Amino acid sequence: MAKNKRRIGLLTGGGDCPGLNAVIRAVAKTAKNDYDMEVVGFYDGYEGLILNRYTSLNDSDVSGILTRGGTILGTSNRADPFKYPVLQGDEYVYLDRTSQCLLNFESLGLSALIAIGGDGTMAASAGLQEKGLPVVGVPKTIDNDLAGTDVTFGFDSALQTATEAIDKIHTTAQSHHRVMIVEVMGRYAGWLALGSGLAGGGDIILIPEFPYEIDAICDQVKLRNSLGKTFSIIVVGEGAKPKGGEMVVRRRIENSPDAIRLGGISYQVAAQIEGLINIETRVTILGHLLRGGSPTAYDRILATRLGVEAVHLAAGGETGRMVAVKGNDLSSVPLSEVAGKTRRITAGHPWVKAAESIGLCLGLPTGVPLEKSLST
Repeated sequence: MAKNKRRIGLLTGGGDCPGLNAVIRAVAKTAKNDYDMEVVGFYDGYEGLILNRYTSLNDSDVSGILTRGGTILGTSNRADPFKYPVLQGDEYVYLDRTSQCLLNFESLGLSALIAIGGDGTMAASAGLQEKGLPVVGVPKTIDNDLAGTDVTFGFDSALQTATEAIDKIHTTAQSHHRVMIVEVMGRYAGWLALGSGLAGGGDIILIPEFPYEIDAICDQVKLRNSLGKTFSIIVVGEGAKPKGGEMVVRRRIENSPDAIRLGGISYQVAAQIEGLINIETRVTILGHLLRGGSPTAYDRILATRLGVEAVHLAAGGETGRMVAVKGNDLSSVPLSEVAGKTRRITAGHPWVKAAESIGLCLGLPTGVPLEKSLST
């Protein structure tokens, strides 16, 4: 790296998704073309900043990566600089490594750090900004649950993958006259389930925001059968739960900032359907398939726009902010307003209203206003 040139840092944190490489490419190219700045890429999210593992990102390094899924820098959803896990003996202890982050940042002569990630990455970034490390955030998650922005890159690509899977499930459901349950990611928000259910022709959609009633689900399946529709497609968000019940936790990761890993609610729903109405029910859990593959055209463009805008903010000294999508335009919001918050679906959202109008079941009794069902 040449001396006397301005430098900015870049990292990708949290779970991977399509579009990360498009942002990396946009940052590197914009920094060079518009500001003659160098870009230092940290490996494996905040782990790289903590351990001072990095590389220079030149034009040749980002050539040809626009269409690739994943991230050339690697990522980690465990490297929280405020609670960094270190194995001592047989147990993990959690250390504050923010001072090391600041030291490494300063030793490289960086003027700002661009952090690409979801809520965990934004929370860590907000904390580092308060400690004096200037950060610009870029919103990424297939869950689309990040506060402060209308949409995150990665969501559209995951939505496309989920929709294609539901399309394929239809043929076997029709052939065998079964109930087919497709479980998607999304954690505590139902954007991916609701969106793919709408786009893929799901008959019943279960999301975390609206705790379901198993009797309402069974009634919908029986109603369809009585109308000669001998199959049903149920799309379930991994964070869905029955009214008065709990989410299904598949496992816990001891040394992760967010230890809970959801998954498996579909098997519970399937067993109840078979037990109550004796209709064969099968489960498909899409899991990490949703994180893979090439980004859609929409995500490639969005990721590029977000990367370009992040460099403009960093170059102008407007740190402590996350680039945000508002309608068709880009703006920015304070990182402090994003950290620790989740954007969830409300009963009045246009997607919910559309689902109700076309007769989809959201796991609650039909003929009863949604707001009333949720309040009882």
